[in-house]
Amino acid sequence: MAPESWAGVGSAVASLMFLCAVVRPYLPSHLDTYLSTYTSKLVGLVYPYIEITFAEYTGERLKRSEAYITIEAYLGASSSDRAKRLKGETDRDASQLVLSMDDYEEVTDDFQGARVWWTSSKTTPKSHSFSIYPAPEDRRFYRLTFHRRHRKLINGSYLCHVMEEGKAIGVSNRQRKLYTNNPNYDWYERKQLVWSHVPFEHPATFDTLAMEPDKKQDIIQDLLAFRDSKEYYARIGKPWKRGYLLYGPPGTGKSTMIAAMANLLDYDVYDLELTAVKDNTALRKLLIETTSKSIIVIEDIDCSLDLSGKRKSEAPSEGGSEEDKKKLMTREDKEGSKVTLSGLLNFIDGLWSACGGERLIVFTTNHLDKLDRALIRRGRMDKHIELSYCSFEGFKVLARNYLGVNEHQLFESIRRLMEEKQITPADVAENLMRKTVGRAAEENVEACLQSLVQAMKECGCKNEEETEAATETQEAKVDEG
Repeated sequence: MAPESWAGVGSAVASLMFLCAVVRPYLPSHLDTYLSTYTSKLVGLVYPYIEITFAEYTGERLKRSEAYITIEAYLGASSSDRAKRLKGETDRDASQLVLSMDDYEEVTDDFQGARVWWTSSKTTPKSHSFSIYPAPEDRRFYRLTFHRRHRKLINGSYLCHVMEEGKAIGVSNRQRKLYTNNPNYDWYERKQLVWSHVPFEHPATFDTLAMEPDKKQDIIQDLLAFRDSKEYYARIGKPWKRGYLLYGPPGTGKSTMIAAMANLLDYDVYDLELTAVKDNTALRKLLIETTSKSIIVIEDIDCSLDLSGKRKSEAPSEGGSEEDKKKLMTREDKEGSKVTLSGLLNFIDGLWSACGGERLIVFTTNHLDKLDRALIRRGRMDKHIELSYCSFEGFKVLARNYLGVNEHQLFESIRRLMEEKQITPADVAENLMRKTVGRAAEENVEACLQSLVQAMKECGCKNEEETEAATETQEAKVDEG
């Protein structure tokens, strides 16, 4: 067909589309639907390009699309050299700016002789001016445009290339984060994120943990085996997750252990505060919003909620007055969280626990005997790790970390005291901290070790006094009886 004929066809199509736009508001809804359908077909006859849209959220908007996140990483690596409008964010070390595409920006990409166009866009749903509800959230998406003669190449090789490159870039640029759940997020569920985060910068490693070497190595091997067992978990038909229960007296390093686990595996940390979770449904939504390669932590699980299964034990009897029943109902309504033991068990190893993969679930407690057996049985908390009082091997690790010494004349005295007394790693570390800056290194080491010896002796006397006081109290009760 001659170029003049193509020009005539294009002009006619443009005129027809303009006419449709003018009369469309006055047409009945069913006619408008037919008109839209046939207009799209007509445009497709003369418009040789195909468009693919990748939305940030799919389905019921419960979780960000993995495809969108991967494309975002892929385009971010090259858009700074091509895009005219950029937005800047800090990198994982907060040392420099990282530029990426701004909204409504377009960049081109070439692949095996085919040129494609990527556009970053968003739509804002309409909201009522005087509505009491929060404004609807913007819906972001990427749009890929290419010529239809490259359909097979784009649908096959190019999209695979984008996903592989994007995932590799995302891993290399990933900044590990420490998350906490937002309280009362259900009021702003359509606008506010359920998790808030800061960069995870805890320096603890297994080399700095005050623990026996054999026990430490066993934990490291268990963690590394889990990280490399994706195919194994798929073969045995279990979600790729593992539960750890850390228990022991306060100050024995449970939180430090979690930081060391995260640094070893390069995982994010989600610090879940159960008392800020409204109910079991909200708990499931929090689980859905967690990412792979993460540790979900519930510290002091015995103090977070009443998870003993006896929450309703205070229910009034049938003979109770109506006033007593109303008081009880009012007290229950004021409770901040209605998460149940059943809901938490489903969170750990129910159907919802299979959403995503490569996760650790870690509970900590100071009182193992207070926890429901169903909560910590094998299969939920797969590995139980006792973190007890400081041993001599643990002390040597702390002495090397804090003072830079491996041997000293006071080590033997400290070893004998640790066989007789109980002192936590936190108390040992406090006594080994430098307290005088101008003092010479040798004098500082001597002073810190002497401080530790004195603290252990005083701790021993205190324990004896407490034991004697408890004995006297018990004897007094017996005499009164």
